Amino acid sequence: MAQKLWEKSTQMNKDIERFTVGRDREMDLYLAKHDVLGSMAHITMLESIGLLTREELDVLLAELKKIYATAEKGEFVIEEGVEDVHSQVELMLTRKLGDIGKKIHSGRSRNDQVLLDLKLFTRAQIKEIAEAVEQLFHVLIMQSERHKDILMPGYTHLQIAMPSSFGLWFGAYAESLADDMLFLQAAFRMCNRNPLGSAAGYGSSFPLNRTLTTKLLGFDSLNYNVVYAQMGRGKMERNVAFALATIAGTLSKLAYDACLFNSQNFGFVKLPDDCTTGSSIMPHKKNPDVFELTRAKCNKIQTLPQQIMMIAGNLPSGYFRDLQIIKEIFLPAFQELKDCLQMTTYIMNEIKVNPHILDDDKYQLIFSVEEVNRLALEGMPFRDAYKKVGLDIEAGHFSHSKEVCHTHEGSIGNLCNDAITRLMQEAVDGFNFAGMEAAEKALLGR
Repeated sequence: MAQKLWEKSTQMNKDIERFTVGRDREMDLYLAKHDVLGSMAHITMLESIGLLTREELDVLLAELKKIYATAEKGEFVIEEGVEDVHSQVELMLTRKLGDIGKKIHSGRSRNDQVLLDLKLFTRAQIKEIAEAVEQLFHVLIMQSERHKDILMPGYTHLQIAMPSSFGLWFGAYAESLADDMLFLQAAFRMCNRNPLGSAAGYGSSFPLNRTLTTKLLGFDSLNYNVVYAQMGRGKMERNVAFALATIAGTLSKLAYDACLFNSQNFGFVKLPDDCTTGSSIMPHKKNPDVFELTRAKCNKIQTLPQQIMMIAGNLPSGYFRDLQIIKEIFLPAFQELKDCLQMTTYIMNEIKVNPHILDDDKYQLIFSVEEVNRLALEGMPFRDAYKKVGLDIEAGHFSHSKEVCHTHEGSIGNLCNDAITRLMQEAVDGFNFAGMEAAEKALLGR
């Protein structure tokens, strides 16, 4: 059985070991290739300050690249008896290279190692989330433009209220995603700062060159203060979780709308048949299961910031093992949100809208405000116009053409989709994904 990095002569009680390790070995598989990448940057820096020879660096980098390729293919395994990904990588190097493999840990702790792994993993995942959000955004804008002239009822208090349009409906969710992308960009910027070199949270007596590892890994800057670098554990995850939650909130509301509008009582839209399921006893049923599951998954993601706050919220400065548990809820959340984004993009691209909703006279009263405004434009005081239309409705005399003329910015006749698209593009341009990717490719020699 492999010895743990911290183990001396005392053997650990197996039940306590099982309890303390928990799901960490499983969670560390998410971090494997990022751990290797961080080690490559760290040892490159160690050679620059004289703690490794050039020959030692070359053989270590060659072997780490092989381990990275294994992790990239999903074949990296943390062996039984090995505590975590850091221990496994060092064990693999030592088996292959002997004592040279034991030198990679100089000047760092597992504390700053996992901080770095989490940041490298998270920034890569944020890039994938941002790309998925952008894809959905463009589908929504396309549908908004395609259906901008098709009217539908707008609701307040679930009562028919005023005319809306599918152009407004699709476009509203597009603009919501543009705001969500700003939140994601802020989370990325806070994430994309280098904690490596903070060691256990108090720095190192080795003359580390933290600026070099920052450049090698493509970070925007350092977490400068070593105590704050460690304090960032849990804070970074919470900030990113809020960004994921705001995207999830948009998707959940959209899914709810679509399920409601797809029901026979509304009949506003028709979801793709392959995104619905039937009933075991009711042959007519086409249940919107994909969007119901999307709604549930996104509502679960919206609880993520609160879960992280409850785990980390009452901790003083310094490292505590409590933080390990955050990985169990944080790391899998990205794939769950990406799945929801993918499903929503597919459905929104295939959804069919009903162009004849307002043919039904039960929606006649949504034009009452149009009539009030028409009278006011002709010179009648607004309150008098309001009273007249109200009395006509009570007497059953109200009528109005089923046409609207809204011209102000953001209304039915002036959706401002070009401006909304510019907002999204500005948010997308604010990420520094190119610098991150270029640095990682250079480190890997690709």
